[in-house]
Amino acid sequence: MAAPRNENIKEMILRATQALLEKKSFSDLSLAEIAKAAGISKGTLYYHYKTKGEIFFDLTDQYLSAQWDDLIAWTENKEKDTSIARLVKYVMERNVASANLRMHLFCEAQMGDEEVRKRLIERYEDFQKLISQKISERTDFPADFLTWLILLASDGIIVQEAIRNENFDPQKFIRETEALLKSFSESQN
Repeated sequence: MAAPRNENIKEMILRATQALLEKKSFSDLSLAEIAKAAGISKGTLYYHYKTKGEIFFDLTDQYLSAQWDDLIAWTENKEKDTSIARLVKYVMERNVASANLRMHLFCEAQMGDEEVRKRLIERYEDFQKLISQKISERTDFPADFLTWLILLASDGIIVQEAIRNENFDPQKFIRETEALLKSFSESQN
């Protein structure tokens, strides 16, 4: 059997790290723990990643790139209802679905990881522009404002889930947001 290719080893490392992040904070993980979870030696891990930060950056980029690609594919699918109400619901659901990784990103940025903070800000800017463009294509609503409202509401949902607020139902909030935007859209026509 042939040895795994470098891309496969990196993917194994990223999957193992993501699985570990379900149970621990990034700062509590060690490279040895990641190597063990990936089923590789520490030497192999060090060959591909010199620091945990490098792993985190690749994991972050992979996650944010997938979100970006999914949003573009969804909005360009002519068979889907991509109305403003559905667009908002789609973005909020996708953001909330990745709450665990997003919380780790927020935490690392808040704890002083300047590189993660910069990457998050860059990606927020990219997403804000894309979502705003998609909103502008669908409605006369103030697109920049609505985009930030969506992003901030998504982050707020993530925080409420992280603190396990039993008085807040994220799915109900998303449904009600969709219904509200649908009624606004209908009243505009």
